[in-house]
Amino acid sequence: MNGHPVNGHPVNGHLMNGYPQIADHGMIGDLQTAALVSGTGTIDWWCTPRFDSPSIFASLLDSERGGHCRLAVDADRVAGATVRQLYLPDTAILVTRFMAPGGVGEVADFMEPNPSATASDRHRLVRVARVVRGSLPFTLVCRPRFDYGRAPHTLTLLDDGSALFHGPRTDLHVQATAPLTLRPDGDDVVADFTLQAGETAAVVLTADSSGYHPVAPLTAGEVRDSIEACRDFWHDWLRASRYQGRWRDMVNRSAITLKLLTYAPTGAPIAAATMGLPEQIGGERNWDYRYTWIRDASLSVRALIDLGFVEEAQAFRAWLRERLEAGGTASGEPLQIMYRIDGDPHLTEEVLDHLEGYQKSGPVRAGNAAADQLQLDIYGEAADALAQAQEIGGIRGWRSFSGLLDWLADTWDRPDEGIWETRGGRQEFTYSRLMTWVAFDRGIRMATAYSRPADLVRWTGVRDTVFNQIIDRGWNPRRQAFVQHYATDVLDASLLLMPRVGFISPRDPAWLSTLDAMDGELVSDSLVYRYDPAASPDGLRGSEGTFNLCSFLYVEALARAGRLHQARYAFDKMLTYANHVGLFAEEIGPSGEQLGNFPQAFTHLALIAAAIALDEQLDRAETGGR
Repeated sequence: MNGHPVNGHPVNGHLMNGYPQIADHGMIGDLQTAALVSGTGTIDWWCTPRFDSPSIFASLLDSERGGHCRLAVDADRVAGATVRQLYLPDTAILVTRFMAPGGVGEVADFMEPNPSATASDRHRLVRVARVVRGSLPFTLVCRPRFDYGRAPHTLTLLDDGSALFHGPRTDLHVQATAPLTLRPDGDDVVADFTLQAGETAAVVLTADSSGYHPVAPLTAGEVRDSIEACRDFWHDWLRASRYQGRWRDMVNRSAITLKLLTYAPTGAPIAAATMGLPEQIGGERNWDYRYTWIRDASLSVRALIDLGFVEEAQAFRAWLRERLEAGGTASGEPLQIMYRIDGDPHLTEEVLDHLEGYQKSGPVRAGNAAADQLQLDIYGEAADALAQAQEIGGIRGWRSFSGLLDWLADTWDRPDEGIWETRGGRQEFTYSRLMTWVAFDRGIRMATAYSRPADLVRWTGVRDTVFNQIIDRGWNPRRQAFVQHYATDVLDASLLLMPRVGFISPRDPAWLSTLDAMDGELVSDSLVYRYDPAASPDGLRGSEGTFNLCSFLYVEALARAGRLHQARYAFDKMLTYANHVGLFAEEIGPSGEQLGNFPQAFTHLALIAAAIALDEQLDRAETGGR
C-alpha cells in the first residue's frame, strides 16, 4: 500500500466490550492456513493445518476462552504509544508499528507461502520484533486453546529454551531468539524483554498435526532468509498481473487477498478466513465461511483471468470438473452450493455454545447447514467459469458437463433457496432463473465452438423458455424493474449481474429503469443492501448492513451503463470503507463499521471487477469511444 496505511487510518487497538473491531486486523497466511493479527499485535484467529480446521487461537470469538498470542510493546511500561499497521508493499508481510516517546519499534508477522499441491501438516508463523529508534520494552503472551477452546493441553519447556504445547490433534512449538526468554505462566508461556535501536528478536510458532517431530534450532539468519523468501514470493507472483489501471494499489491488495484465501493443494478458494463473525452485533447471522462456494469461486475466475492469473483460474476449474465427475453430493444434486476445500461435500453444522461469540454475538457456528440447500444458480456460474477455458472441450470434461445440462433441462423449473441462502422457504428466484439461462447459453456456445455432441435443439429450447419466463414473470410493470422472485415486488441486488452475464444490454431501457429502482430502494450513499428483509422475510431475526459485494457490483453496473461520474464517485467512496490495510469484511454497518466474516473473497473479487470495468469505460470516454 505504498508503505502507508490506506486512507491514513490509524490502528489504535480500541476494544469494544473486550474485542478489537473486526476491521482492526490484517491477514497473513501460507496458502493453506491464515491468521488474523489485530492492531494491538495480537493473533486472535488461527486455524491449522487447514483453513477449515479447528482453531488454536480464537479470542476473536471469545476473549477469555478462545486463546491468543500477543507480541507488542509493553503497554504497562510505555504510556501513550501510537500504533499503526501496514503491509510491506505488494506482500502479505504485516507490520505493526509502535511509536512512543522512548523509541519506535515494530513487529513483522508473516507465514512463508507453501504453493505445493501436497497438503502439509506443519505450518510456521513468524513474528519478528525490532526497534528502529531509542529503546522499547516488549511483552509476549502465548495462550493457545486447541479445538475452538474445547480441549486441554500440556506445556513442556524444552532444554533449548523453546516451549511445546501438546493438544489433542496438534502440537504447537514456540521458539525464540535472544534476548527473548520464555517462562511458564501456568500452562501458557510469557516473556518480557527490551530492545535497543537496531536489535531484533524473533518468535516462531510451528503447528504440527502429524505427531510431534523436533524442529530445527532457530537462528537469526534463518529468520532473515525466511522473511526475504516471503517477500520475494509475493513480488514474483504479482508480476503476472496485467492490471495497470487507476487503482493499482487496491487491486493488487485484493489480488493478494484472493490468493491468501485459496487452498493451494486443490486450488479451491474459501469465502472468508473466519467463522462466526456477526452481520449484526448481538444478532444470530453468524456463519462459517471457511469453505468453497461454487458461486463465489466461479465468479472469481473472470477476475483472475482479467488480471492475468491464469494458473489460479485453471486450478479452480480443475477442482470444479472433479466435483462434476465425482458426484455423490450430500444434497443429492449433481453439484451442491459449497464444499470443504478438499472437495468433501459433508459440512455438518454445530453450535459451539461454550464460546460467547464476537461481542457476545451468539450462536457461534462451525460447519454450514446451508450446504444441503437447493440453489439452482450455481449451475450457471459453474458453466460460465468452465466456458472461459478451452480444456472443457476434453472428452471427460465435456461428457460430465453435457450430462449436467441434460439433467438441468428436466429439473431447472423449481423453487429454490436462492443466492442469499435464506431460511424462509423456497421461491422462484429471478437470479436463479437468470443463471439457468447462463448455463444453457454457455453450453450451446461451447458445443458449437468445440464441435461437441449435444442436444442443441433441446438446450436452445430451454434457454429461450427461461429467457421468456424471466421477461414475463421476473419483470414487475408497476416497479418498472426486475424483482427478487416471481411472487414479490421486492428488489434484489444480485440482479446487478444481469448485464455482466450478457442477459441484457447495460444500456437497455428496462435495465436502466431497474437500476433507477435500485437507486431508490437499495442504495444508501453508494452502499447497497442485498434486499429488504422486512419486505421479503428470510427466516432469520435481526437486520444486517449493506453488502460490500453488491456495492461493487453497483459500481460496475453504473460504469457499463455510461453513468461514469456516479460510478467513479461511488467507487472512491467505497474505498474509504476499506480498513487501514485495504481489507474488506462482508458488510458495512450503520456507523461505517465492518461486519461479517473477514476478509471476504467475494468483496475483493467484485472490487477487482469494478475497477477493471470502470477503467475500461473511463478510457473509452477519454478517447472518444475508440
